[in-house]
Amino acid sequence: MKILGIRINKKSLVRWKIYIDRARMYIGYISFIMIAFVFLNDFKDENIRSLLDENKLITYPVVMVLFIVFSLILGRLDTKLGVRREEMRNTSTENPVLMDLLNTAKGIEQTLKKNH
Repeated sequence: MKILGIRINKKSLVRWKIYIDRARMYIGYISFIMIAFVFLNDFKDENIRSLLDENKLITYPVVMVLFIVFSLILGRLDTKLGVRREEMRNTSTENPVLMDLLNTAKGIEQTLKKNH
């Protein structure tokens, strides 16, 4: 099928979805940085506000670095606790291609055991 001269099929739709997912990841980085600026601009206390306004070239980069360090620590903790590994395990059980590969590997293993 073609729409506006662009070939539309399952393969191209999946490729476009992957592109959108990648773009969403980068947009997430931009949102992450914007949250830090919103956080800094949300202070109402006059002392803190004047400190931030008078020292923007120092406080904003320092807060950004702290934000990134905190995120890295959070990501490392997530990895240490095995949350990502368990998430991937659960996701892979929903993936029919990976399940076919797993079943094939198990079949080969059973065949090899029978022959020995």
